[in-house]
Amino acid sequence: MGDSFEILAVDDRPANLEILTDTLSVAGYSVAAVTSGERALKRLQAYMPDLILLDIQMPGIDGFTTCQKIKENPDTASIPIIFITALSDSESIAKGFSLGAVDYISKPFQEPELLARVKTHLNLQSLNQSLEQKVAQRTAALQNALEELRQSRLQIVQQEKMSALGNLVAGVAHEINNPVGFLNGSISNSKEYIQELFEHLELYQKYHPEADQAVQEHAEDIDLDFLCEDLPKLLNAMQGATSRIMNISTSLCTFSRADTEHKVRTNLHEGLDSTLLILKYRLKANDRRPAIQVDKDYSNLPLVRCFPGQLNQVFMNLLANAIDVFDEAAQQATFTDLEKRPQIITVKTTLLADKNVVKIYICDNGEGMSEDVQAKIFDHLFTTKGVGQGTGLGLAIAYEIITEKHNGKIEVHSEIGKGSRFTIHLPID
Repeated sequence: MGDSFEILAVDDRPANLEILTDTLSVAGYSVAAVTSGERALKRLQAYMPDLILLDIQMPGIDGFTTCQKIKENPDTASIPIIFITALSDSESIAKGFSLGAVDYISKPFQEPELLARVKTHLNLQSLNQSLEQKVAQRTAALQNALEELRQSRLQIVQQEKMSALGNLVAGVAHEINNPVGFLNGSISNSKEYIQELFEHLELYQKYHPEADQAVQEHAEDIDLDFLCEDLPKLLNAMQGATSRIMNISTSLCTFSRADTEHKVRTNLHEGLDSTLLILKYRLKANDRRPAIQVDKDYSNLPLVRCFPGQLNQVFMNLLANAIDVFDEAAQQATFTDLEKRPQIITVKTTLLADKNVVKIYICDNGEGMSEDVQAKIFDHLFTTKGVGQGTGLGLAIAYEIITEKHNGKIEVHSEIGKGSRFTIHLPID
């Protein structure tokens, strides 16, 4: 009948405790009895009952004070307390409820009333605990679901962006490589053809040194000697230009390469350089601001085990944000003012050999950020840009890639008027 509930009875009169214990034990409850508030508080340090029956009028610590101390303790605050009292005035009853009691029973108590009230509050307590447990479970499940959803959204956005970029770059590289390959081959053939023409011209000059006056005048008009000397140089320069275009195409593919299932050893400087190359068009001067200067300070780094495609996306987000800072500043200042204070992005790498860690700094000397913005900068969907200008996902994705995918750390330090510095810590292995 008692469903193994445990009850603590507190009364300074042993006779009252005996009656309470007998009545509740017969009803199937497990009862512990103490004769003072002090002993009750001490007992609660090692014993956690389901219900407390508490006398009000006791020497030493009375029932009101005992109740107050029980409710002040987070470990015992949830235990329901029923006052057993000879005080029947409304003021005492109100005080008991204000201190956290759930009910009261007047002395001398009637056995049916005692058992009914005890049973009611134990059932309520049991239902409340069950409800709290279910709420906690549902809350935990909801938090897990929300976190999984957030991670899934970030991963989907990241994968879609990288996939779209990879497809775009692959297509552009293909379109570039075909005509450039044709030009490169044609230049090689042209060099051979021209070399043969030069050889033919030399033979002609050797066996017919006394050419007609018109031929000699034409040779002087076109400066034949200079032409024969300069044309091979021009063709070599053209071939060098086509090689540069092919290198740019290769850099684009390096930036957008798809990651494998496992980390690979990578030269981080290649990723930084390829990202800067892609953003080069945004670094150039325009009608609103001068060109943005990029200062590189690379240390001698070992290869780092990582997902290079993901890290390139982090570099892209940080560098693009730095450029955005300068573009926004250009809306508030004149071209002349900006020329007086060059806009600079600094990319620096260093090796902490003792910690087996590589540090990458991406800094700007822009307007900087407040402490409030710095505290939220990596939060999901947080952005300082206007509507339609930013998703609030870039730095959140960067944070996830560095901290969760690479077991690293990313920090921001900024001062208003002095610029911002993002620091990436990456373990080498």
